[in-house]
Parts: sequence; structure tokens; C-alpha cells
Amino acid sequence: MTDHTIALIISLLVFLGSLISVETGISVALIEITLGVIGGNFLNLSPTPWLIFLAGFGGILLTFLAGAEVDLFILREKAKESLLIGGVSFLAPFLGTIAYCYWVAHWTLNASIIGGIALSTTSLAVIYAVLVETGLTNYEIGKILMASCFITDLGTALALSLIFAEFNASTLVFAGVSAVVIFAMPRISPFLFKRYGDRVIEPEIKFLFFILFLFIYVSKLGSSHAILPAFVAGLALSKTFNENRLLQRKLRIIDFAMITPFFFINGGINVSLKMLYQNVGLFAILFGVKQITKVAGIYPFARRYVRKEAMFTTLLMSTGLTMGTISSMFGLSTGMIDQTQFSVLVAAVVASAILPTFIAQKWFYPSHVMNEDHGRERPPGEKIGGKDV
Repeated sequence: MTDHTIALIISLLVFLGSLISVETGISVALIEITLGVIGGNFLNLSPTPWLIFLAGFGGILLTFLAGAEVDLFILREKAKESLLIGGVSFLAPFLGTIAYCYWVAHWTLNASIIGGIALSTTSLAVIYAVLVETGLTNYEIGKILMASCFITDLGTALALSLIFAEFNASTLVFAGVSAVVIFAMPRISPFLFKRYGDRVIEPEIKFLFFILFLFIYVSKLGSSHAILPAFVAGLALSKTFNENRLLQRKLRIIDFAMITPFFFINGGINVSLKMLYQNVGLFAILFGVKQITKVAGIYPFARRYVRKEAMFTTLLMSTGLTMGTISSMFGLSTGMIDQTQFSVLVAAVVASAILPTFIAQKWFYPSHVMNEDHGRERPPGEKIGGKDV
């Protein structure tokens, strides 16, 4: 199949996905993943180099935007909640999956660790997409969710880097460049946005794209991934974006209309229904291990700290996609896992992006937060507990 044909089919799927999302009220991210599964298994779509590249950039851009949505006040004020919910969200499935894969499924130790890392993740991309679509990014529960998700994915990224990464001079270059850029962005961005913003050619958006491509470039040199610096960069610019909602909206439009759909479609394309059918038992067990350990670990803390939104929080924190797929791809490319293990892991990761999110939106959506004073967006200068926001 030619690149033009693949692009045509994917563009049609993306368009149909948006219509289905509007008519059903289901997150477009879930629909695009499902359409990707259909396209990969029944329409002969395959992840071509250009699709992989666009999907990778889509994940990075979505992660950057998610970081920009994190309220630094909430992150400081709710540090305990975020650390506990996010920390156990990583640790429980990480250890549980390793134990099952190594002692029960008899995988090698490295393969078991890859499985543990892949299923420990929480999908920042899926959570952010759902929160944006439902309007919950402006409320405390949405900000706590993204802060907790950041802690989870930080644990995943550190585990993958510290256990398997080969540290060299290029790794130091990646870390150094990322640190310098993240430190400099909040200081130079306000001037650039003020001096060159509000123009039809959008220099400020092009500047942000350049920074993200820089992260991607130096991450490849350092045999790492750009997700973590992209999120932290967004976090560093969260105050700037909060003061420039128009820029945030324009970047969202570009991302959700053109770039992010390739990320979700590509995630679905990577799932082989044939291999999944041949190993459906293992898939079901691994999916169950992830969900059971996530729920058992997260729910008690969610019940304590976000009581009314406990199950909604637990289910969304049980999702996975970007880092789980990346971890699985790393294991496959290095020979630590085989194609069957890869397909089962990716299928479990993708299923965790679909089922918990659907249940959370369908039966546990916290519509009450829209009408409660504690959940509303707080204007600058408002005092909470004696502290200025």
C-alpha cells in the first residue's frame, strides 16, 4: 500500500472518529485507538516511517501540553496526594507484573522487568485528552490527576533509564541540553510571545515546535526519550500559558485536529489481533494484573484524598499507552522480549487505555465538580487556607 493510500485511509478514519465522538460522547482518543486496531488488522494499514514519526511527535506535543496544564499551586498544595497516588500507581503494577511474568509465566528476568515497566504506566496522553474534552482541566481533580500521572510516568522513565540505559557522553549532553532549555524557557518565552505573538504566521508556536524537536534530537543522541523533558518544559511554562489562554487554545487546536490523531491511530495499528487471539489467556491475565494492582494500590489513597472522585481517579490512573508502548518497543528492539510478548504487552497497554477510560466516563464521571465551589478554577489572588494563589 502506498503512502498516499495510507494517508487517505487514516484521514478518513480520523474524520469518522471525530463524528463518532461527537455523536456518542465517548473520548475521541478511545475511538481513534479502536479505529487504528481496525485499520491495522482489516484494512492492511502498517506503521510506515512517516506515520511513526508523526505519532511520536504527537505524543511529545500532547505530553508538553499536559505539563502546561498542571497547576503549580495545586502541585505544591497537593504534593502528598500526588506523590502517594502517583507513586503507588507505578510501584504496585511494576512489582506485580514482574512477579507474575518471572515466577508464573517463566519469562526471563529482563523480559519480566520490561513487562513490569510497560504495565506500570499511566497514560498522560489519554488522561489529558479526556480532561480537555470534558473541561475538567480547569478543576482541582483534573490538576491532581495530571500531577499524579506525572509522578507515575516519572517512575516509569527512571526505571527504564536506570535499569537498561547505557550511560555515555551523549546521555550527559541530552540531560544538560534539556536542563538548560527548561531553565531558559520561562525566562525568554514571555518576551518572545509578547514581541512576536498575535500574528497569522504564529512565530511563538513555531518556537515551541523547535524546542520539542530539539528535545527529540538530543534524546536520540542520548539513547533516551523526549517525553520527560517535554512534560517538565510544559510544567515550567504553565504560568505563561495560564496568562496566555489564546496561545494555549491555538496550540490545542493544531494538536487535536492534525497531530494527536496519528499518535492514537498508530497505537491501535500496533495491536495484532491474530497474535492476541493465539495468546488471549496471557493477555487477559496481564491486563488483569495491571488493573487489579492499580486499583488495589490507588483506590485507598484516592478514597482518602479525593473521596467523591475516588473511582474516577482510580480508573483514569489505571490507563496506559505512550510510555507502555515505548517500553515494549524498547524491549523488542533490544531483543529482551519476542514478537509474541510484545503483541501481548501492547494489547494489554492499549486495552488499559480503552476499557478503564470508557467505564470512568460512562459511570463515574464527576459532574458534581462543575457545581461545587472547591472544584472551580481559582482566579489569581484568591486566598485558600490563608495562602495566596
